[in-house]
Amino acid sequence: MSNFEVILQPIGRRVKVPVGTTLLTAAQQAGVDLVAVCGGEGVCGGCRVRPVEGQLSPATLTEKAELSGNDQAAGIRLACQAEVLSDTRIDIPPESFTAPQRLQVEGQEAVIDLNPVILPVDLEIPPASRQDLRSDLTRVKAALAEKSLPGACFSRRVAVDLPGKLRANGWRIRLALRGDEVVAILPPESRLYGLAVDVGTTKLAAYLVDLVSGETAAKAGAMNPQIAYGEDVISRIAYANEQAGGARTLQARLVETLNNLLAELCAEAQTCCERVVEAVLVGNTAMHHLLVGLPVRQLGESPYVAAVSEALQFPAREIGLELAPGAYIYLPPNLAGYVGADHVAMLLGAELAAPEKTTLALDIGTNTEISLIHQGKHLCCSCASGPAFEGAHIRDGMRAAPGAIERVRLSGGKLKIQTINAQPPVGICGSGILEIVAELRKANLLDARGAFGGEHPCLMGTGRGAEFVLAPAAETGHGRDIKVSRADVNEIQLAKGAIRAGIDILLDQAGLLETEIQSFIVAGAFGTYLDVESAVTIGMFPNLPRERFMQVGNAAGSGARALLVSTRQRQLAEEISLRVAYVELANHPDFMNVYIRALAFG
Repeated sequence: MSNFEVILQPIGRRVKVPVGTTLLTAAQQAGVDLVAVCGGEGVCGGCRVRPVEGQLSPATLTEKAELSGNDQAAGIRLACQAEVLSDTRIDIPPESFTAPQRLQVEGQEAVIDLNPVILPVDLEIPPASRQDLRSDLTRVKAALAEKSLPGACFSRRVAVDLPGKLRANGWRIRLALRGDEVVAILPPESRLYGLAVDVGTTKLAAYLVDLVSGETAAKAGAMNPQIAYGEDVISRIAYANEQAGGARTLQARLVETLNNLLAELCAEAQTCCERVVEAVLVGNTAMHHLLVGLPVRQLGESPYVAAVSEALQFPAREIGLELAPGAYIYLPPNLAGYVGADHVAMLLGAELAAPEKTTLALDIGTNTEISLIHQGKHLCCSCASGPAFEGAHIRDGMRAAPGAIERVRLSGGKLKIQTINAQPPVGICGSGILEIVAELRKANLLDARGAFGGEHPCLMGTGRGAEFVLAPAAETGHGRDIKVSRADVNEIQLAKGAIRAGIDILLDQAGLLETEIQSFIVAGAFGTYLDVESAVTIGMFPNLPRERFMQVGNAAGSGARALLVSTRQRQLAEEISLRVAYVELANHPDFMNVYIRALAFG
């Protein structure tokens, strides 16, 4: 009987199952818990999934009765009813998980002088009468002129709301004014909010910000739904270029998730979407282009240039983002084909626009961006660190969800592991795989080339077939051993080698030694949870005094929030983009030599 691979996104788990196995059973065997209150009978509707690739059995009568017409048109299936007939990839929406994945939305709050883009203006308008037959819009413009705000313009979409809002609120309203343009008409004294989002390749971090006080009213995270179509930017660019309507699909799925996040944030803050009057979205260049609907073909072909590097702003409704009727989206400038607006936002969020010390800052992810700032000069590069630190391409890898091994210690021959939420282990996430490699190296069970050696009760086999057992089947949540193989170690070598090579080439370009780095900033979701000592042990980071390292969390999200409430921060973003010198690693004459050296473990 044939076995087929089922890839469960966005959690990143893979499992092989016999033909005819239901997707629910496949998920359970992979240690992924889906909502199945009815026990798999198909009557609770909790295990909704979206097939992306592969062949499944036809929809059952139970599914047709349970799923709405819109769900069926969108290709939604019930995991308990759909059987695997080929290699398959599915996308699991957040509501179908029994427990949420851990999403990094925390970051240091930069101290920002408020200089808002949006100005609230309260008006009390004389009601229309037989003696005063001016149009509603004319009388509002006259009231604005009395406040020394002449020349305000109203888009058709905003003007539609005017008659109803005036009369519903007794001719008292609050306008949200963006320069000379009115973007929303609200009840008097309404709070004005902005939406800031860090659009990561893997994860989204969203913040609802009070535009008057600058305080964050709510925050939430979600997985980037585009993962189901490719784990890295290269595969998504290929999907957009090669699949009919591929780019439109990637954009639609992302905007759909952003709208769901917005609704969640508004519910938490007890407000409504029409009071969200501005948005700032940051992401790498590929995410930026796919969100906006810009072509990405040139990003996948040498010399890998952006379609647009300048800052963009346009009405949110143009891409279907459901904010206030006239709200705009602002996207800060991109720096290069693979260094995007999210890196600019990270520099702002970590307050590195003009640091006093020699500073190296990196945002670790599927694509890692690195900046070196020294005596007013700013170099940056991008390295394809790959998805290994998200648990992908690791045999038992997974993203940070309950049951993922996140901490590992090997001391005196004894192995200790820690899982997220203290659940039985079902896989290993990025921080865990980094730590086990470092622990194996310290215990001399792994040599500089990444080959296993020595003796330990958990080390099985020899040569390239050697494996280290992190958790035996009897202790796991799915009844199978969780192991680390030579191939897994090699994936970490490739990722850490790319990052270290980027660091070393920037230092060489600046004529600096690694010991001259005075401040080493680590940003990003993975950077929050990694153990710096482990990163130094394997040679991914230089061996600096530990007090020079600072983990700042989602600094890109903090920078996006700053851009929401300050025109000065937007000016700084523009200034950063003009003075950064981008180093294309692929064109550097010594890159391959530096990269090969960087593959070796410290």
